[in-house]
Amino acid sequence: MGSKHTTFRDDQLDEYQDCTFFTSKEILRLHGRFRDLAPNIVPMDYTNNPDITLPSSVITAMPELKENPFRHSIVEAFSEDGKGNLSFNDFVDMFSVLSEMAPLDLKIIYAFKIYDFNRDGFLCEKDVEETVHRLTGEELRPEERRLVSQRVMEEADLDGDWKLSLIDFENMISKAPDFISTFHVRI
Repeated sequence: MGSKHTTFRDDQLDEYQDCTFFTSKEILRLHGRFRDLAPNIVPMDYTNNPDITLPSSVITAMPELKENPFRHSIVEAFSEDGKGNLSFNDFVDMFSVLSEMAPLDLKIIYAFKIYDFNRDGFLCEKDVEETVHRLTGEELRPEERRLVSQRVMEEADLDGDWKLSLIDFENMISKAPDFISTFHVRI
């Protein structure tokens, strides 16, 4: 197997397989996608673990993300620096969580991070309103978005503190059976 590729050592591929929902072939394909984003920066050979990150603007321009209203929040949730700059490891993590194979509980954790726009560890009414706005675009007037977000908060806030914890969010998502089918990206 090692002689067929020189991009990664066998132990590196094994580690990626152990930590993701991908096969070695899919990991190599992801590397190809990552490299295609910036071939002059991303090396073909990762056997020495190069410390290469691509800026958020490059990642969010990918066909899988460029039309997604949450694209910036998505890459920020997966970037080690929190600014959306992604290393190959971050890139693989993002696609792994967004794969159809990732379990619901993992998807919920990352969805929560993506919708937590103010990064305070809770979803407040403003976060919910921003989520509604991104999902509906200009279909709703600001007062309608506010009304929807207030209703969501009333329904989902289990402890009445007017902010959604991860547990509140998980409970809310459990009542939305199509969430799992919409929270994925194919490579």
